[in-house]
Amino acid sequence: MSAEATNPSTPVPVVPTAAKAAVAPATVRRKSRPRIDLRRLGRAALLGPAARDRLPDAIGHVVEAHRAHHPDADLEPLRRAYVLAESSHRGQMRKSGEPYITHPLAVTLILAELGAETTTLTASLLHDTVEDTEVTLDQVGEQFGEEVRYLVDGVTKLEKVDYGAAAEPETFRKMLVATGSDVRVMSIKLADRLHNMRTLGVMRPEKQARIAGVTRDVLIPLAERLGVQALKTELEDLVFAILHPEEYEHTRELIARNAARTADPLAEVADEMRAVLREAGITAEVLTRPRHFVSVHRVARKRGQLRGTDFGRLLVLVGEDADCYGVLGELHTCMTPVVSEFKDFIAVPKFNLYQSLHTAVARPDGQVVEVLIRTHQMHKVAEAGVVALGNPYASGTAAPDDPAPDDPADGERADPTRPGWLSRLLEWQQAAPDPDTFWSTLREDLAQDREITVFRPDGGTLGLPEGASCVDAAYGQYGEDAHACIGARVNGRLATLSTVLEDGDTVELLMGQDPASEPSREWLEHAHTPAARIAIQRWLATHPGGGAPAEEPAGYRADADFPDRHAYETGPAGRTQGADVRTDRPGAAVRLAGCCTPVPPDEITGFPVRGGVVTVHRVECAAVAHMKSRGRTEIGVRWGESTACRVTLVAESFGRRGLLADLTEAIALAGGDIVSATVEPPSEQRVRHTYTLQLPDASGLPALMRAMRDVPGVYDVSRTRHQTPASRTP
Repeated sequence: MSAEATNPSTPVPVVPTAAKAAVAPATVRRKSRPRIDLRRLGRAALLGPAARDRLPDAIGHVVEAHRAHHPDADLEPLRRAYVLAESSHRGQMRKSGEPYITHPLAVTLILAELGAETTTLTASLLHDTVEDTEVTLDQVGEQFGEEVRYLVDGVTKLEKVDYGAAAEPETFRKMLVATGSDVRVMSIKLADRLHNMRTLGVMRPEKQARIAGVTRDVLIPLAERLGVQALKTELEDLVFAILHPEEYEHTRELIARNAARTADPLAEVADEMRAVLREAGITAEVLTRPRHFVSVHRVARKRGQLRGTDFGRLLVLVGEDADCYGVLGELHTCMTPVVSEFKDFIAVPKFNLYQSLHTAVARPDGQVVEVLIRTHQMHKVAEAGVVALGNPYASGTAAPDDPAPDDPADGERADPTRPGWLSRLLEWQQAAPDPDTFWSTLREDLAQDREITVFRPDGGTLGLPEGASCVDAAYGQYGEDAHACIGARVNGRLATLSTVLEDGDTVELLMGQDPASEPSREWLEHAHTPAARIAIQRWLATHPGGGAPAEEPAGYRADADFPDRHAYETGPAGRTQGADVRTDRPGAAVRLAGCCTPVPPDEITGFPVRGGVVTVHRVECAAVAHMKSRGRTEIGVRWGESTACRVTLVAESFGRRGLLADLTEAIALAGGDIVSATVEPPSEQRVRHTYTLQLPDASGLPALMRAMRDVPGVYDVSRTRHQTPASRTP
């Protein structure tokens, strides 16, 4: 089994015997650096460290890769770290037969190729010394500083728990905590896993399958969320080869056959694009970007028969953000765009820092070429994710273990690179009641690889997974206090807690006043985030029999009738019981429509109905448009001198004792006489009241509605509008 450490941007899967033949075609995907002969590195390691005034030959490749990203970096810490690592690991061997020092060297090379800064590389060289040798953390701190000590300690903690099936939950719980403290810890761990996966063939098949399964379920999603695509894609191919050798072999053959073709449609389109951009005066680099094995497999399953352009995409690199849109405009003007394939991840970056414009163009023969457009800096971040951000604490002077001066949390470091999903993982993992719940919830949460952002009324934001509901937003904003949530407004309109949110929605959560409020069992059906599910489940577990759908609150009586239930009876000609209305049809009886309850000074219109009666509607009433579409004759109507009116109002509230009494008192104090009232059975702790009121003066209606809204527990009052039972919204 080969134990070569290769450039992570050019993954060459090293797989079990059944898939060894699959290795070669993967090298066609990108230009690669020369492979590193770990046997030569092993010999260099056995010869001992070099003289103090020059770098050891064994870390030459690491230095070369590091200088490519950081030409002014101080290499002395790397030299001293290698000397300590080599001397402490001397005599130790890997299962593959190489000296153990080749492993930290390979891990460090992976990170150097991604552009990691010197501190990360120094810690990477030392990441196994405290666990496997006599070197102590205090020694590391004394020789390399507290920051390197902190990183080495973080990685060491991840190694102290065996990767047995029972230990996996606790291992990854520690991994999340370490990652939340410093994302560079996770970067080192991912590179460590990648090198171990490359040399996994020396292990028993059943152990290979178990490690590959954990890598697939947890480490690959973490790499995706941290934006480290170069590691993620190679890990995917290695896992694919181990867990699905037959499908991997089939995919390898497809790639090999395509590589043997003389004509390359991607290269032809790339040449055409270069000509278009050159003529437009846009300086750009157009590259062919072959798909990795898993990507080809997915495309084959989706499209069936593969064509030449399905084996890769074109990457256009430019200098400035504005140039990205300039390239897009030229390509869409001079070539045939596939509009449905356009996505703008520059204006709206993905949750893992990724930015690019995605589009596609069609060839005359019908083949579609996918195109990625980004700046060189965007490309660096797209490949390396958080690794490309360097040291997130470089601007601070505090020691790694010290809390930031303005950080209220005890001892927790404020990480400017910590994405929202990681903060949420750190929060709910503390509340997980047992390892099994944590493990299953972690895998489910990591499987949700798309995120939306919703806005709070105060201007703040909430990051939620795609498909999240108002229940998730409530627990994301209020934690366990969300048990008292009774509803929400989404984009200004009332919505149930089960409403699924969209990216960019504004969400106002309506909270009840009762401290003993409890969540409903039904909320679990609409909870997608671990924080919401765990909080609801924990409450239900401590309140057996609780969480049932809310019953009708005390103090309410559905269909509570008052005298004169019929709100809009026909009165004398030209008059109604509610208001003075004049018509263009002398002698006709007038009736105010119950669907829109017009009151002065609403703009109104009328339509004749059976018996010579004229019904009066507000002009914007939906019934008006319906009757006009059916050719009904419209009759002119206008308000008379009297300003008395009758109106129907709908009040939305949460359930509490005595609310009906408080509402009727507020109506009376505002000068309204209740003609009829209906209180519907509660739903999700919300109650809907409908009141028909007689007012002596229509000008008092706004004040009356304000008085009703001021009643504690009432969160909306509106005039009725025409709605069918099937379309009525909360």
